[in-house]
Amino acid sequence: MIHYKTSEEVQLIKESAQILGKAHGEIAKEVKVGVKTSYLDKIAEEFIRDHGGIPSFKGYGGFPASLCISVNEVVVHGFPSDYVLKDGDIISIDCGVFHQGFHSDSAYTYPVGEVSPKVLSLLKDTKASLYLGIEKATSGNRVGDVGHTIQKYVEAKGYTVVRELVGHGVGKSLHEAPEIPNYGKRGSGPLLKDGMVIAIEPMVNLGTRNVVQERDGWTIRTADRKPSAHFEHTIAIFEDRTEILTTHQYIEENFKF
Repeated sequence: MIHYKTSEEVQLIKESAQILGKAHGEIAKEVKVGVKTSYLDKIAEEFIRDHGGIPSFKGYGGFPASLCISVNEVVVHGFPSDYVLKDGDIISIDCGVFHQGFHSDSAYTYPVGEVSPKVLSLLKDTKASLYLGIEKATSGNRVGDVGHTIQKYVEAKGYTVVRELVGHGVGKSLHEAPEIPNYGKRGSGPLLKDGMVIAIEPMVNLGTRNVVQERDGWTIRTADRKPSAHFEHTIAIFEDRTEILTTHQYIEENFKF
């Protein structure tokens, strides 16, 4: 069942998203060669809790950390660890905040040091596909319009779209209906309506779209071990407009690529 939000509830999600955006900004300052991914997780949890929030991911289904940190061929749901970032890595950082009864959710993929031109293009094109998808997430369109737009854009660039993992509704629960695939047919799927809050999150691979799950039960990586990129925003749909509730502003003030 889809839970439609009142304007007051959307405002609460937006306040949660501000904490999240600023937490991402603090993380962005430290994404560099030589940093342990567990250190980034520590920064995020301390910032979120210091600002009255709770990390949405920590303890969710047994997940052990505040951040999903996915390096190189890991698509999503990677664990923070003692892994030290190296020149040429890419790192996806996915985070959620629970505040005043509501969740927010966003992700960003960073290049570390000097990455290859084709991998840098993967990041830029995946980020662009997020905003193209958001443009289609308007009242009266359907979920398939969003996924079709993302899929068409990235496949024209020679990439593939992960199908096993999708975006989702966001609210009192971290994952709500409807699912928001990053592929699909125009005019198909649930109708987008006033009061819907959804997370759109393209997961795009340089090689095959096939993925495998590691033995830890969480980590998803590409089957061919080629790099994968991931960007995400939580958005609200109104009758007359669509608003991006999360923000990458604080990331981009501290990290340029």
